[in-house]
Amino acid sequence: MKQVILGVVVLLSFVGCGEADKLFDCQSVCSRYETCFDKSYDVGACRNRCKDKADADKSYQAKADACEACIDDKSCTAAAFQCPTQCVGIVP
Repeated sequence: MKQVILGVVVLLSFVGCGEADKLFDCQSVCSRYETCFDKSYDVGACRNRCKDKADADKSYQAKADACEACIDDKSCTAAAFQCPTQCVGIVP
């Protein structure tokens, strides 16, 4: 987990604020899915797919941001029951 956080910090240092926010939202949502639902989930591929979609579609970007904000302080169970509307389409 420390490596993932360090990787995100390094990536954030090379991108602008808007890009950093997209990357953070995508990384957070994808890694949370791995933690809560699928230990073998490919977080890197999910993050890249999410970021590419967010770059191309502002509504997708807003959805990733809303998903990250919703799951941020919740347990896995609470996030699963309280955030499906915000997170559908971001992760499986």
